[in-house]
Amino acid sequence: MPSLASAQADLYGVNRMTETNLGTREIGDTASSIVNIVLGFLGILATLGILAGGFVYMTSGGNADKKGQGQNGMIAGVIGLVIVLAAYAISRFVLTSLQNETTY
Repeated sequence: MPSLASAQADLYGVNRMTETNLGTREIGDTASSIVNIVLGFLGILATLGILAGGFVYMTSGGNADKKGQGQNGMIAGVIGLVIVLAAYAISRFVLTSLQNETTY
């Protein structure tokens, strides 16, 4: 049977990606960072919603429709902020629990 000539020691490419140095952080830390960035961005959007609703409310000039729109905008922003804070608390609890249970 003829022998195969191999130009490299790793015939099937199994160890090809070991020297890439893409990152040394654990997957839990990476997931926490991503969740924090996304929820921080959503918190900024909710705060901007509150500010926009307050601006419409303050510049309504006695117009009942504009005043109602401003109040609804502020209420929606506060509800969004509560949802973002609850999501942060839940994700922090879940990720911490997973990390504690899977670490030996």
